[in-house]
Amino acid sequence: MGAEYDAMLKSDIADMKNIGGRPGGSITAAQFLKRFVGETPWAHLDIAGTAWSKTPRNGQPKGATGFGVRLLNEFVQKNYETV
Repeated sequence: MGAEYDAMLKSDIADMKNIGGRPGGSITAAQFLKRFVGETPWAHLDIAGTAWSKTPRNGQPKGATGFGVRLLNEFVQKNYETV
């Protein structure tokens, strides 16, 4: 990330845009979030391309997919939660 991605979030009518456009979309999304997290460790997982299904397939109904939710939950349980 860097200044070139910050430039994609500049706005003529607001403090900043919350999206930089299709080119570099996931990077500019992370750049936007970076402005608000301070020193808190964080990660940006860009799942926009898999978050919605226009047609049902492989046991997944049409609509929101929930992609990665179970995987992320299991990762957090195994690596960050204590009993």
